[in-house]
Amino acid sequence: MCPFICENYIYIAGYVISQTYRWAIFIRINTNVYSIFLEMHLRKWYTICMKENLIHSRTCVYKINYHVVWSVKYRRKILSHEVEEYLKVLVQEIADDKGFTVHLFEVGEGDHIHCFVSAPPKLSVTDIVKYLKGITGRKLFEQFPEIREKLWKGQLWNHSYYVETIGSVSEENIRRYIEHQSKSY
Repeated sequence: MCPFICENYIYIAGYVISQTYRWAIFIRINTNVYSIFLEMHLRKWYTICMKENLIHSRTCVYKINYHVVWSVKYRRKILSHEVEEYLKVLVQEIADDKGFTVHLFEVGEGDHIHCFVSAPPKLSVTDIVKYLKGITGRKLFEQFPEIREKLWKGQLWNHSYYVETIGSVSEENIRRYIEHQSKSY
């Protein structure tokens, strides 16, 4: 019998058992010689899976996080509070549509964006940035036409961006950094 627990299910001998029946399994198995061994290993596997906050898809288990930063063309301070609120909603819609997750989204100093993103392995970071910058740029010009007048050549975002991968150790530090971006509007 090879137990394996992850998220809300326990896998024992090829059967999937709901997490709510975990204690019933222990009681039923108590008569077995392997009960102590099984209980220790079930707890160990369950702790590992829950602690890592892994994402399960059909063919893989992953945890891929990115900190992405991009700026307004010429660093113009055009991202006001109402623009930020519109961007937050828009970015969540884009993420839901394209299959990734935006955990945090903040405007820094009115001229750049910080984004904390989780994505499946099939999505490259360049695709994520392309979706975010392309769609938000077009929609912002439609929603706020006065922004176009403050920029030359009608381009909202700078062509470049900054990205770093985030491991489980630095995740909390990055979250704190993004949440404490100074606002200047």
